Order: sequence, then C-alpha cells, then structure tokens
Amino acid sequence: MTDPIADMFTRIRNAAAVKKTEVVLPLSKIKLELAKILAREGWIKEAVLVPGGLNGAKNNFNELKLVLKYHKNGRSHISSIKRISKPGLRIYVDKDNIPNVLNNLGIAIISTSSGIMTNREARRAKIGGEVIGEIY
Repeated sequence: MTDPIADMFTRIRNAAAVKKTEVVLPLSKIKLELAKILAREGWIKEAVLVPGGLNGAKNNFNELKLVLKYHKNGRSHISSIKRISKPGLRIYVDKDNIPNVLNNLGIAIISTSSGIMTNREARRAKIGGEVIGEIY
C-alpha cells in the first residue's frame, strides 16, 4: 500500500456506502490524528484504539476502530471524503490560500508545522501546510 491515508478515506467511503456502523483500520499516528479530528468535528461518533493480540486475535498489531455517524433517515454524515495531496502530487498552501470547503460547511484537513488541523484552525493560527483531504 503506497498511500495509507487514501486507504483510510476509501474504507470510510465504502463503509458509509453500505451503511456499516464501524470501520477497522491498521493503526498509524497520522490516521489516529485524522480520526480525532473527524470525531471532534462531528463527522464520526468516535475513534477507538484497539490493542492487538487480544482475545486470540491472529495479529499482534494495534488497530483503529471508527464508529460512523448517520442521520435519522439513514444517510451518512459524510457525503464526500477526498484525498487532495497525493504521494505523486503534493499540494501545499500558504496562510492566505487555505481552502474553503463547500462554503465552510465541510472541512479541509491540513498538515502544518504545528501538527494536523482543520482549515479553520490553520486560518486562525495563520499558518499554511499540505492539504491532506477534504470532507463534507
């Protein structure tokens, strides 16, 4: 797998399409930070760290469990989740060109020198960085 963040976004998109309640992913620090942002911003219910090797599990690796959020009519809270900056084409923005997503109804996730944050937080802190993805 060359792009674990794109894999995470694809797993979330596919699980939402078939109305799964949770998604389990291999854990990495960046995925954990992205999941914390999604939970904090209200796009998913929660992100839980699942230690590996429990209950006779076949693998000894830690996993990340995301509990998805749905509206009362069954539609997912996440309409679209896209990877913007890819390994073959990195997209960087300065503090003046931080993107708005769907007229601020969605969020862009930006990797800055101060850590991973949303577009609103980066604009408030007046720092730019690499645009990881956008959710609406």
